[in-house]
Amino acid sequence: MRNVVIIGSGPAGLTAAIYAARANLQPLLIEGKEPGGQLTLTTLVENYPGFADGIMGPQLMEEMKKQAARFGAEIVNGYVHRVSLKEGPFRVYYGDQEVQAKTVIISTGSSAKLIGLEAEKRLMGYGVSTCATCDGFFFRGKKIAVVGGGDSAMEEATFLTKFASDISLIHRRDTLRASKIMQDRAMKNPKIKFVWNTVVEDIYGDPQSGVTGLALRNIKTDQTSRLDVDGLFLAIGHNPNTEIFRGQIDLDERGYIRTQPDSTRTNIPGVFACGDVQDPVFRQAVTAAGSGCMAAIEAERWLEH
Repeated sequence: MRNVVIIGSGPAGLTAAIYAARANLQPLLIEGKEPGGQLTLTTLVENYPGFADGIMGPQLMEEMKKQAARFGAEIVNGYVHRVSLKEGPFRVYYGDQEVQAKTVIISTGSSAKLIGLEAEKRLMGYGVSTCATCDGFFFRGKKIAVVGGGDSAMEEATFLTKFASDISLIHRRDTLRASKIMQDRAMKNPKIKFVWNTVVEDIYGDPQSGVTGLALRNIKTDQTSRLDVDGLFLAIGHNPNTEIFRGQIDLDERGYIRTQPDSTRTNIPGVFACGDVQDPVFRQAVTAAGSGCMAAIEAERWLEH
């Protein structure tokens, strides 16, 4: 029987582990499929407070992990494939283990949707990015492409015009899903040009040189072409990692866990959610860490009462 079981090891989960461990709750943190979460896909993190010269994403997560362990958090490498949250004590299953828990903190994050190319994963953090706020700064004066047609693609493209010299917005259809106001904003921006009815078939470059170009195909004419760019931003959405909680916990229409206002409490007393799994809006390391702190404090208070 554990006081606190934390599922997921991004900034939210590891911050929750630091706070829960310092409160002497001896938390168990189960890392998940991607130990360290999405930050391990990022090379240089420049917007996390306290690192004037920036820090590599994997290094930042490693430091958080060491900090949690120093205060007595038990961290295991495993993937939670089933939970039972209907009644306490809660049960969490990973590998061939079953753990009972008085409280559970869910910090399983979300995964950026990818196109599905081999080059995407190879060049992630080397010119391919899923976060304009995180990586836009590195493309000052460069040519970049954005893939997508919804609000997030328009928002990312518009944000990136602060840095890039020009932006090609690539969309597989000839109409956008984005709201009218977001479409108008992007279309009026002289730096953004639209490439309609087109898909990215391959990404040229390597980790040393970064991205050098894209292989494009027009789906109406089947014509192929090369577009020279220095970076590619994927803005085709995120999927919250909530599959194993479906039917047990209250999710919104997109699959994100619903939490109470100004809180990490879910609809199940004793179960808390923090980070990107309940935040489709900000999706930043620093906001995830902040909500991880909230979850640990709320779990501690819940156990006290």
